[in-house]
Amino acid sequence: MFTLRTITLDAADPTDARAFYDKAFGLTDQISVRQGPGTGTGRPFTLSLVVGQPSTVDSLVDSALAAGAVSLKPVEKSFWGYGGIVQAPDGSIWKIATSAKKDRGAATREIDDIVLLLGVADVKASKRFYAERGLGVKRSFGGKYAEFEAAPGAVQLAIYPRHALEKETGVALDPSAAYGIALGGGGEAFIDPDGFAWQAVDHGTHDRDEHDR
Repeated sequence: MFTLRTITLDAADPTDARAFYDKAFGLTDQISVRQGPGTGTGRPFTLSLVVGQPSTVDSLVDSALAAGAVSLKPVEKSFWGYGGIVQAPDGSIWKIATSAKKDRGAATREIDDIVLLLGVADVKASKRFYAERGLGVKRSFGGKYAEFEAAPGAVQLAIYPRHALEKETGVALDPSAAYGIALGGGGEAFIDPDGFAWQAVDHGTHDRDEHDR
């Protein structure tokens, strides 16, 4: 089954970016970094870290800010749970959140899921495009949101209206700017209706040395 298997982010300084993700979130295998355009503030996607309790949110947000991230939305309780949004030095926007409103145990830094949310012009059209390429739809809410099947341990892919993503992050997204991300999955390269570039990936192998080429 075709699923999202790799994510590669562009950064002006890949070494610094890799160090940031290690210090901020402890991510060393799930996200790759390559040499790319300078920091962009309007990349039309977000990455979310879904965790188990508020203290984990606090810990990850604090370490991200200490490593050089900028706070876009301070952590706070909401109807949906507890979370905050930061922007990494490479320009990528990260949301750290939990559906729990109270801690249920000792503080940890365990990440339950990583979700890549693409801001798209038309959710129904993008969902249809991906479904036709063999990406299984896990759940969908009309033109408001769609989530796709993920391989075990892989990053979860979802799509969301671009204007709604702008409202959530508080950042004006520029669909004409360099996206600063390459996605890997399937047996051939392609570009989706919103300009997100996909690379062919051989059975889920994640080439973490791409940024050094």
